[in-house]
Amino acid sequence: MSALAPMLPGGLPWLGHALALRRDPVALLLEGRARLGDVFAIRLAGTRVTVCLGPRAQGAFFQAPETRLSARDVYRFTTPIFGRGVVYDTTPEMMDEQMGFLYPALRDDRLRAYTRAMQDEVEAFVTGWGDEGEVDLAAAMNELTVFVASRCLVGEEFRRALTPDLAHLFHDLEGGINLLGFINPWLPLVPAFRRRDRARARLGAMIRTALAGRRARAERSGDFLDALLDARYADGRALSDDEIVGLLVATIFAGQHTSAVMATWTAVLLLEHPEYLARVLDEQGEGLDGEEVTLEHLRRLAVLERAIKEAERLHPPLVMLMRRVAEDFPIGDRLAPAGGLAMVSPAAAHRLPDVFAEPDRFDPDRFGPGREEDRRARNALIGFGGGHHRCIGSAFAQQQIKMIWSVILRRFELSLASSGHRPDYATFVVGPQAPCRLRYRRRRRVAVVAPAAGVGQPA
Repeated sequence: MSALAPMLPGGLPWLGHALALRRDPVALLLEGRARLGDVFAIRLAGTRVTVCLGPRAQGAFFQAPETRLSARDVYRFTTPIFGRGVVYDTTPEMMDEQMGFLYPALRDDRLRAYTRAMQDEVEAFVTGWGDEGEVDLAAAMNELTVFVASRCLVGEEFRRALTPDLAHLFHDLEGGINLLGFINPWLPLVPAFRRRDRARARLGAMIRTALAGRRARAERSGDFLDALLDARYADGRALSDDEIVGLLVATIFAGQHTSAVMATWTAVLLLEHPEYLARVLDEQGEGLDGEEVTLEHLRRLAVLERAIKEAERLHPPLVMLMRRVAEDFPIGDRLAPAGGLAMVSPAAAHRLPDVFAEPDRFDPDRFGPGREEDRRARNALIGFGGGHHRCIGSAFAQQQIKMIWSVILRRFELSLASSGHRPDYATFVVGPQAPCRLRYRRRRRVAVVAPAAGVGQPA
């Protein structure tokens, strides 16, 4: 019979471990595992949270059915962002169907088709940088990944309407994810919620315009918008316009934020480790025929891929993943009781010394031939989730990040304006603390391939 997971001592009255978790979640959770084992509990504002930390415990968390560990009950704060009747505001069965509609847009043939569009967007974006200067790295990656995701997933109609001054709409959506949102995302008169709702209304109107334009055209693009237009539920019903809009917002929002943060951390880590950066640069010229970057070339970039993977390990976009415990859930010989929460932490899991050698050290070669530390145990590297909850867009994200840095590194000499960048745990998706500024100087080299006329250019 399983015993209740032991509680980590300490914490404050009522708040419990909330302040310590916000200040340094990795330190708190690693302390808990060192003292109490793979499954233990913390208290957050009166709620018991069972922590699963270690590949086996994490595997139990990810394999649990929705009827036992419910993501839907935790992430209802996304309903004002994604909309009614989609993702976490529907039944688990319907959510599974909706996620399945994304697969056609992420097949290998579609990833291949996105490659030139991705390159065009990156080329157009950095054209405006001039020969040298300085940019806010995180802000630049946020804007660029919005453009890339919008172009590839929703199409050129929507992308042309998404001017740089409108890219902030996704930032306003993210601003609606805060502590009050966990309590009640519909509270009136909250400034962040009002900005969130205005941004959602504006994006919804823009997507509806793109949707009407696509329906009026005979030809199809094969992107996610087309996939949703063609999709049918198991009962034969087509998606409503509200469902299509909601799923498009959810897809861009979820993919853009994680890709932007991973792209940012990849650059920070490479620029802080010039010896590895030199290897990345050497690899860029291998097998590249002309200036166009193909999917085959991107897939051969093993040195860069390992750097991206190491960025995922050291700085996963989401520090914690939560579920509501719907019924008593045994994890080995310990129990997560019904009514509480269960948690895994990619950020802490990736710092376990019994899983990753010297876990605090930047060492992308840990993923190379002969070592492959992420394959020693299932659910060891969980920056994109795990089990049947693994993010289905991980290949798209990695392709996008590879393209961004393949183009920028070959065009510019780069450096950071400051050093010692630490994670900003105050944000929902964890990037480096501000300021994090990138200095650039254009390389003297052959001319780049111009983006196709009218494609990828900011409107």
